[in-house]
Amino acid sequence: MYRVDAQQQVLLERFRRLADEQIAPFAEDVDEQGRFPREAVQALASNGFLGLTIPAAFGGMGQGIGFACVILDEMARRCASTAMIYLMHLCGCTCYGAAPQAAGEALKDAAAGKHLTTLAWSEKGSRSHFWAPISQAVERDGTVVLNALKSWVTSAGEAEGYVVSTRTPGGIQPLDTMLYLVKKGDPGIRVSGAWNAMGMRGNASAPMTLENCAIPAARALCASGKGFPTMLEVVLPWFQLGNAAISVGLAEAATQATVAHLTHRRMEHLNQALADLPNLRARLARMRIETDQARAHLVSTIEAVEHPGEQTMLLVLESKAAAAETALRVTSLGMQTCGGAAFSGHLSLERNFRDAHAAAVMAPTTDVLHDFIGRALCGMELF
Repeated sequence: MYRVDAQQQVLLERFRRLADEQIAPFAEDVDEQGRFPREAVQALASNGFLGLTIPAAFGGMGQGIGFACVILDEMARRCASTAMIYLMHLCGCTCYGAAPQAAGEALKDAAAGKHLTTLAWSEKGSRSHFWAPISQAVERDGTVVLNALKSWVTSAGEAEGYVVSTRTPGGIQPLDTMLYLVKKGDPGIRVSGAWNAMGMRGNASAPMTLENCAIPAARALCASGKGFPTMLEVVLPWFQLGNAAISVGLAEAATQATVAHLTHRRMEHLNQALADLPNLRARLARMRIETDQARAHLVSTIEAVEHPGEQTMLLVLESKAAAAETALRVTSLGMQTCGGAAFSGHLSLERNFRDAHAAAVMAPTTDVLHDFIGRALCGMELF
C-alpha cells in the first residue's frame, strides 16, 4: 500500500536482507534476556540506516516520513524492540534537523553511524503528559544547568545523544519549555533504574537522572520558550506515525505467523491441516482485514502529512491509537487461533502479543489520544 519509488524499492530490498540476516536472528534472545539489541543497532549503523532521514548535506539518505514508516513496519515484523529504538532515533534526528546550528555535528555523526539519539521527555512529576516537564533549566554564565528525573528514556545509557525537555529558564507556565541536546559524556547524567517489562524488552527504556548537568547554552534545539511547538509540530507526526507503523508491523507478523501455523500443522487423526477448520480460517480472515485497514489508515495519514490539509492533525492524532488497538486485537486473535502453541511461547506470536501492548501505555497514551480526538471534533483546545 505504501508509495515507494524505484530508488526506494532498491533501498527497501537492501534493508530486508539486512533485517533478515542481522535483526531477526537475535530477536528471540533480545526478548528472553531483556537485553539491548546491539547486533541490530550496529548493523543499522554500519549500513548507513542511522542516517535514513538525515539530509544529504549532512551525509544522510534524505528520506522522508513515508519511507521511514515502511522501514519501521518491516523492522517491527522482525524485532519490535529494535524498531522502537530506531523510531526514537528518527525522532531525535528530526529535532536535530530543526536546529542544525546546534546539532550539525551530531547529524553528521549519525549519518556516519557514530551517533544514536533518543528523546528524554517524560518526567516522574508529569507522568505521561510529556509535553509539560516539571524540571526547570537555570542559565549560568553561558551554560544551562539541568536537574531532572526523566521517567522512561528509550536507549538509556546506550545512546550518544539525548533530546532533553525542560521548563524554560524563568518560565512560569507548564508549556514554557525548551529542548536541549545532552551528550552521553556530559557530567551529571546517570541511568537510575532498570528495564524489565512485559513487552518491548530490549529497548532499554529506563529512568535517567540529570543532576547539575551543565551544557553550553548553544545546544538549544529550539528558540527560547519554543520547546512545546517543536514537540507538537516537528516531532509529534514522526512519533505518531512511526508508532503506528510499528503496531502495523506487529499485526503483520502475527498474521503471517498464524498463516504458517495453520498451513503447516495437522490434526493427524482426522488427516486435516488446521487450515481445514473454518472457524480458524475465519479468525485469520479477520486478522488480515484489520491489518490491511490499519495500514491503509496509516498510508492516508502519511499522504495528509506530506500534503497538509484541514484533516491532517486529526489523522495524526488518530494514527497511533488506531494502529495500537488493531495490533492488540490482531495479536489476540492470533493467540486464540494458534492456541497452546502460541500460549506456550513456541511461536513468535506470544512476543508480538506482549510487544503490542506497549503502544497503549506509551505517551501520548491511547486514552489521552481519544480525549484529544474528541476535543478536536468538538472544536475545543487540545491543551
